[in-house]
Amino acid sequence: MWFIHFIKSSIGKKWIMAVSGCCLILFLCSHAAGNATLFSSVALFQAYADQLHSHPLIVSVFSKGLFLVFAIHIITGSLLFLQNRKARSQGYKVQTRAVKNSQASSTMIYSGLFILLFALVHTSAVSFGDHGTIGNTIADLFSSFFISMFYIIAFIALAVHLSHGFWSMLQTFGVNHPTYNGLISRLTYVVPIFFLLIFSAIPLLFLFGTGK
Repeated sequence: MWFIHFIKSSIGKKWIMAVSGCCLILFLCSHAAGNATLFSSVALFQAYADQLHSHPLIVSVFSKGLFLVFAIHIITGSLLFLQNRKARSQGYKVQTRAVKNSQASSTMIYSGLFILLFALVHTSAVSFGDHGTIGNTIADLFSSFFISMFYIIAFIALAVHLSHGFWSMLQTFGVNHPTYNGLISRLTYVVPIFFLLIFSAIPLLFLFGTGK
């Protein structure tokens, strides 16, 4: 079957990574928008959470879908990493990229694994409890210096991961032309820094007491 052969191929895996990565970036956008309510007050964030959980079916379907996309992204990324490592051992040469960020590229598997660890810790910290007190849970969580630092380090890892992942996604989608390469180069840094600033500002907000 052509589809099976496609997803087994290197190009097929790259397309799976690109599509799943795009879905995860869209999730990050929605997550950042929801979390941004914390800049106003815990009460507003709690109201947002209550409104979200007033539609349990949507939350359930979205959560399961997100888990599936995340799992597909991790598994496919791991397979590509092993495939590329084997190719390099056989003298495979990587093509020159339009936006040079070799360090982020070479550490994708490690930043990805750290993000996975963070996702597991974060999910266990905020999901197993009453969503009616999620605002207070977040406030208590980020009152700890070590927990806040762990979150900030995870957001740095996310930014590093995105700096290559965002470029790779655009290349797979065919967005690669001298006319656009300058913009792509800037977005490679702007997009990760945007998420880093939004997400890191929240634990800092509570750590220094201004968010309570």
